[in-house]
Amino acid sequence: MTLLEHEMTINNHQLLINRPRRLRATDALRAMVRETELNARDFIYPLFVRHGEGRSEIRSMPGVYQLSVEETVREAEAAARSGVNAVILFGIPEEKDPIGLENFAEDGIVQQAIRAIKKEIPEMVVVTDVCLCEYTDHGHCGILNMGEHFHAGLPEGYVLNDPTLDVLAKVAISHAECGADIVAPSGMMDGMISAIRDALDFSGYENLPILSYAVKYASSFYGPFREAAEGAPKFGDRKSHQMDPANVREALREAAIDVEEGADMLMVKPALAYLDVIRVVKDAFPEMPMAAYNVSGEYSMIKAAAANGWIDEAKVTLETLTSIKRAGADLIITYHAVDAAKWLAS
Repeated sequence: MTLLEHEMTINNHQLLINRPRRLRATDALRAMVRETELNARDFIYPLFVRHGEGRSEIRSMPGVYQLSVEETVREAEAAARSGVNAVILFGIPEEKDPIGLENFAEDGIVQQAIRAIKKEIPEMVVVTDVCLCEYTDHGHCGILNMGEHFHAGLPEGYVLNDPTLDVLAKVAISHAECGADIVAPSGMMDGMISAIRDALDFSGYENLPILSYAVKYASSFYGPFREAAEGAPKFGDRKSHQMDPANVREALREAAIDVEEGADMLMVKPALAYLDVIRVVKDAFPEMPMAAYNVSGEYSMIKAAAANGWIDEAKVTLETLTSIKRAGADLIITYHAVDAAKWLAS
């Protein structure tokens, strides 16, 4: 063997020392070195509750329903059997008005659902969405600058921040009184965490956690949800209070404010187009449990592609949810929750 041939042999040997594929050879080996584990206990299952009886499927969200209180309990029981131990409730009121009075009524639809679930499945963690949009006749997330609430110097129809805080506090207390385990304010009003924390503490609910929609973008991925919750704005949009999709430094500021005001958990919404934001916020606040909302548009795109035979629904769903957890989410609010839990178990 010539000196040149000897050197080439050594170089080839050195190149072949690093073989990452050795740890990918079998399913067992891949499982042993897997960095991110997805589990049913990571999921929070959204449920839409309405008055009346039975259930009706939401056209733009196959497999998701508007549910009566009785059907909501059944759906929560199915979730529990699959290993999912948390639900988040969204209410569809019987009547709407400028403030959303049913939102904090003792016999409101969400209040009924909380009591029913906690009675039948006391171990189920019940999270409640705290916002105005589903309950107001205008579909916005707060009290509007018009009528008796008109403030000179602001545009008519502008969402008023501080008057809305009083309503959000009433809603949170109402949910707490019915047995909610976590309240989740989603309106992106300035000072909402402080207002809700003070109200809960004053009312004797100092141990009730707040999951803040701290970083919520003015996203185009919410369309199907607005059909499901019947909460689309009657005019305008929500850009005055939800974040610009182009911003990430602002996300850190929003999260920092909510942590300072007393939030117990943070959320980024939506998830898939904002995986970088989830990672940045998690790195900035590693001590805070991080949730991400795998929103309706993300869900519906997978369902539509699967219905056309373009993708494998189970594999794509689990890959998607794994990416959200890999980005830094500890909890994932997802309409896929029960199906994903079953696919993981099988």
